[in-house]
Amino acid sequence: MGNSQKISLVLVGLVLSASLVACDDGRGGAQSAAKQLASAVAALDVGSVTLEGRDAAAANEQLKQVFKALEPVKPTVETGELKLDADTATVPLNYSWKIGSAEWKYTVSAKLKKSSDKWLAVWSPALLVPDLADGEILSTSSQTPQRAAILGAGDVPLVTYRPVVNVGIDKPQLGGADAAASATKLAQLVGVDPAAYAQQVQASGAQAFVPAITLREDGNRTITDGQISAIPGARAIKDMLPLAPTRTFARALLGTATEASAEQIEKSGGALKPGDSTGTGGLQEQYDAQLRGTDSIVVHAQKADLTAEEIKAASRDPRRVLFQVEIKAGTPLKTTLDPKLQELAESTLAKVGPASAIVALRPSTGAVLAAASGPGSNGYNTALLGQYAPGSTFKMVDALAMLRNGMTPDSKVECTPTLTVDGRTFKNAEGYPAGSLGSVTLRDAFAHSCNTAFIAARDGVSQAQLESAAMSLGVAAEAPALGAAAFLGSVPGEAEGTEHAASMIGQGKVLLSPLAAAVMAGSVAKGSPVSPQLVLNPEAGAAAGSGTEAGKTPSAAGTDGASPSSSASPLPPAAASDKPLTKEEAAALADMMRAVVTSGHAGFLAGVPGAPVGAKTGTAEFGKDDPPKTHAWIVAVHGDLAVAVFVEEGGLGATTSGPLLKEFLTAAG
Repeated sequence: MGNSQKISLVLVGLVLSASLVACDDGRGGAQSAAKQLASAVAALDVGSVTLEGRDAAAANEQLKQVFKALEPVKPTVETGELKLDADTATVPLNYSWKIGSAEWKYTVSAKLKKSSDKWLAVWSPALLVPDLADGEILSTSSQTPQRAAILGAGDVPLVTYRPVVNVGIDKPQLGGADAAASATKLAQLVGVDPAAYAQQVQASGAQAFVPAITLREDGNRTITDGQISAIPGARAIKDMLPLAPTRTFARALLGTATEASAEQIEKSGGALKPGDSTGTGGLQEQYDAQLRGTDSIVVHAQKADLTAEEIKAASRDPRRVLFQVEIKAGTPLKTTLDPKLQELAESTLAKVGPASAIVALRPSTGAVLAAASGPGSNGYNTALLGQYAPGSTFKMVDALAMLRNGMTPDSKVECTPTLTVDGRTFKNAEGYPAGSLGSVTLRDAFAHSCNTAFIAARDGVSQAQLESAAMSLGVAAEAPALGAAAFLGSVPGEAEGTEHAASMIGQGKVLLSPLAAAVMAGSVAKGSPVSPQLVLNPEAGAAAGSGTEAGKTPSAAGTDGASPSSSASPLPPAAASDKPLTKEEAAALADMMRAVVTSGHAGFLAGVPGAPVGAKTGTAEFGKDDPPKTHAWIVAVHGDLAVAVFVEEGGLGATTSGPLLKEFLTAAG
């Protein structure tokens, strides 16, 4: 390339460069400055931004004071279309704040000014909030609605506001008394850790009231006001809290409503603030939004030095309202729980040591009337979420599959003392009556729970037929009307050899909850599959129809007559059965369940007053012990009532769960 050509190209480049500079009217620099300002304000830190008219540090301090009342919330701030006028520009700043569960949006106009070759934002408090003046800040006020009640059958209040006293040390009332000494005495009186409580009192501020315990004012309080006031600084402050009738009433099912923890506040995304009440566990947590309602929140602009006394004394509120969320009361949660039956179920289980449960439902409607988990469950919802091998209660499913293959309750089956499948020996329960061995009716084999007779039917009853029959009885199916987290059972559709044999006696990988067992019995009483219902108005919150809480598998199921080789993994629930139970099938099953009472293991139920009782016992082996441990089951129908009773590691169903069932049915009337 020649020198003249090179010079020409250089000249062209210079001309183009000059043209581009001429075309740049400063808009790019102004836009960059605007975006920097928006980003800094959104971070609530303009300390690194060069400003016109205010030192950056002073502006940053003003910004923090203006928005202090909204902490820890930060806004999103976005720029709008910039308008340029020589060496000045204006740009909209679009703010969006999350205030509680609401969104506060507004727009301000920011002014930019070119100084030398640099664009600067012109500082003004009106950059932060429309029409905000120097010396003004934001303030907030709120009002929380009372938490709505949880109602039982007939809208009887289960959880509602009940009187309590908060007992603690009121430090301003100590006078000259030693705080640690008073705290220790009070802790010993009310039964809390003296050392921990004394440390808590000492660490609290001089004006603090430090609660030690909350006691119900239900007429049964044993710690008197006199005993409390005898301790320097100790006080009993009256209050009202949303509580169930007793501390233990349906606690695992209902959950509790308590002051929100720091973790709950952080996870709420601004919906909760310190001092708010929120649900923990059970229905209280699942339907927290419905029960809690919505706080009223008002954001004001006011003079920074305005006092509460001045506001109160003013004939007209001196603050300007910038944003407001109206208060919205929570909606009561309606359930089908019968408080009398729930209390009866809990009292029946009160002295049972291991994990246990009683579930009672009304077959005609599916209404869950009681779902009690005993004290041995340690707060876990065994009634709805427990996953256990159901043992011989599952013979109801076997029997249905056998009926569908052409058998009747009078058909003959062979009940042998033992039966070997692929090298594994299965046997009947200890004490099986010798008179019921040999060729017996299906009814008799069901009544005495002959394991070998049902396992022997495995060649004619496939695993898929078992799964189908289970679903026909409402087991392992979705429960869309339940409205609570629950496990409705798991029955694999494929199994061979010993695993299929174990399935025939409700073991292997077959799992049920006490609720699922009650549904199974209730379907027989109804003559069609029962779809359980607990919550009647699930207006808010994710109402789980069925499923399993993560990490909540209380027991691994084993196989009958041998230790399990692996834990059973529950399968996801299926849609409703495409082959529902018929009236004729239900009548045959009811016939056999009645025989369990009239001639089988549950003769002790014959004297229960009222409608005739039909039942099925179950004993499920699990674990690797020799002999293996067993869970105890029994299910029953009594008129329009279906009940399941379960005791973990309870031994035999007839001897452990059976008497509990009799006590419950007799008292239920």
